[in-house]
Amino acid sequence: MQDLLRATAQRAARYLASLQDRAVAPTPEALANLRRLDEPLPERPSDPTAVIALLDDIGSPATMASAGGRFFGFVVGGSLPVAVAASSLAAAWDQNAGIVVLSPIAARLEHVAMRWLLDVLGLPPACGVGFVTCATQANFSGLAAARHALLARRGWNVEAQGLFGAPPITVVVGEEVHVSVLKALMLVGLGGERVIRVPVDGQGRMRADALPPLTTIRFCVSRQATSTPAHSIPPTRSSRGQTRRAPGCTWTGRSGCGRRRRPPARIS
Repeated sequence: MQDLLRATAQRAARYLASLQDRAVAPTPEALANLRRLDEPLPERPSDPTAVIALLDDIGSPATMASAGGRFFGFVVGGSLPVAVAASSLAAAWDQNAGIVVLSPIAARLEHVAMRWLLDVLGLPPACGVGFVTCATQANFSGLAAARHALLARRGWNVEAQGLFGAPPITVVVGEEVHVSVLKALMLVGLGGERVIRVPVDGQGRMRADALPPLTTIRFCVSRQATSTPAHSIPPTRSSRGQTRRAPGCTWTGRSGCGRRRRPPARIS
């Protein structure tokens, strides 16, 4: 085991060191070599060293070099050395972090990260935090919470009664709403097409002056905090001000990428 882990760590270190010189995108030859992985299901266990060698020899050249500092696509950051090392340690721990009794360390780390996040955002310590896996799950969580709050104000327990016969909720989104928001709307039962689309400005920001009246209808305003090309932030105070003045309205927000406005530059 120690020899295998040591050899794998050496391969990983060589890969990270190569990111400074290799092309960001995999070469056509590297992509073609992926066919070598399409082999029959082995009838017997394979040699662990050979498995790691195969993954490195075929897989490493076929990666997008997003771990380095020259990849600027989407909203993907590079890797810090300590993060790579900690990920290796976490893999060795092999914890099931679903409940505290199965992994006290995972529960404690999540609690610390939650406290730090609340501190950075200036939120009350009593707030709750949920860590999700992707933008769709983040939107799903926010929209589910908004759905619960809006219907609860109308005396409807959506968890117990479901959505059949529930008071309708009107969802307001920007004209360039991200696909993950629409997918989340489908998953929470609000529908991806039952939305009011608000015009955006030249930076993709929802125009607060174009929001519909929010005084008489139950509204959920879904904002996205950034657009990929410009990383623009919508006018939060004005849009939230309108929602706060509307007793039947709530809002959700997300940070992520919006629709591209221009083709990405080719990076080599």
